[in-house]
Amino acid sequence: MELNQEDLERYNRNILLSGIGVEGQTKLKNSHVLVIGAGGLGSSVLYYLAAAGVGNLGICDGDVADLSNLQRQILHNTQDLGKNKADSAYEKLKALNPSLNLQVFKEHLNVENIQEVIRGYDLVVEATDAFSSKFLINDACVLFGKVLVRASALHFSGQVMSVKPRVSACYACLFDAPPKREMPTGASVGILGAVAGLFGVLEATEVIKIIAGVGEPLFDKLLTCDVRSMDFRKIAIKRNPNCRVCGENGITKLESALYKKP
Repeated sequence: MELNQEDLERYNRNILLSGIGVEGQTKLKNSHVLVIGAGGLGSSVLYYLAAAGVGNLGICDGDVADLSNLQRQILHNTQDLGKNKADSAYEKLKALNPSLNLQVFKEHLNVENIQEVIRGYDLVVEATDAFSSKFLINDACVLFGKVLVRASALHFSGQVMSVKPRVSACYACLFDAPPKREMPTGASVGILGAVAGLFGVLEATEVIKIIAGVGEPLFDKLLTCDVRSMDFRKIAIKRNPNCRVCGENGITKLESALYKKP
């Protein structure tokens, strides 16, 4: 589908960029991206992808908005308390950019439903806050051949990386499997709201780069930052040939027991 006159005006500042232009903007318009999580990370990912003109955007979240979310989850407001986050996100994104094709998944992902949910998308964004979900999404994207952009944010710091299935290092190359003990969360140690926003914006930037074919995505790289010192570090990582997921003898199916919360 080509750009129309409204597109040319709406996305003018993107089109002026030498790395994007009309060709890159057309790729964005025809892309299919699924964002899993419409919370702290997902709010900024979704807003910026919708604003940038990602034409087909999936929103997946089974949770409802509560008051403690509003400190960082900028897609939702006080009137949305008790509302499903995917529904709330849909309303805001349609108001921002009515021409987008938005699809809502009001469910928690598991081994049984994840393949069907991600099936129609070229690229998946992981914007969740649970280790079990992070590994499930990573493993499914590798298994079913979906490019993945993933991030984490907690306390004053965060990290972001991109994964090209069976080509670049995946999340399991770094951390192997979900921890068997309970790990710190925003609910237990806190999170600066702007940190979630920062890493969500970085995820959105990665998505745009990958789709438009501009710059160097974070394949085989992990970008981290502690905002107390504003110390950004880009760490080179290698695909592990013995990785549980993407290695030579990697997974051939998803096992429910692995992704249960401790």
